[in-house]
Amino acid sequence: MSIISKELSHVFIDFFTSKKRALEFVEGPIHGVVIKPVLIQSDQRGWLAEIYRQDELSPEGCPVMAYISETLPGVSRGPHEHAAQTDYFAFIGPGDFDLYLWDIRVASPTWGNRIKMNVGQSNKQIVIVPPGIVHAYKNVGSVPGWVINQPNRLYAGAGRQEAVDEIRHENLPDTPFILN
Repeated sequence: MSIISKELSHVFIDFFTSKKRALEFVEGPIHGVVIKPVLIQSDQRGWLAEIYRQDELSPEGCPVMAYISETLPGVSRGPHEHAAQTDYFAFIGPGDFDLYLWDIRVASPTWGNRIKMNVGQSNKQIVIVPPGIVHAYKNVGSVPGWVINQPNRLYAGAGRQEAVDEIRHENLPDTPFILN
């Protein structure tokens, strides 16, 4: 996403905030977001699941790093968005999350759509979130939950020398990105 698109997203948020008008998203698919179940292969030893295959992604969407995070019960991460980064999440457990996605890309055919779904141990999913999609998740389980992310950009760039590609919305007054 270009700087112009990043600025448009802020203009969009500022407009609704300044008018003190709640933006109402509609439930629906979001162009460019991929949601696919994790296929579990089980045998007498346990199970195995593929969470990433280079031959199933476009070159610009291929992960360049991976990390795992633990989120405590009742805690949220986000909402935030990225200007250039695609997130490649694996929600496989432990724990269950409510995942929220909002399309605020002005030129998107699904602008104004929102997805809310339960993911994690009880519904193992891969979720690919392209740039410009505001996203958040909340641990709705009773145990600490793990999320694996394999983004297509290095955090803070090579050698951690660049600005972090993250536009945070969780502390905005009158944010339209409500986790409910």
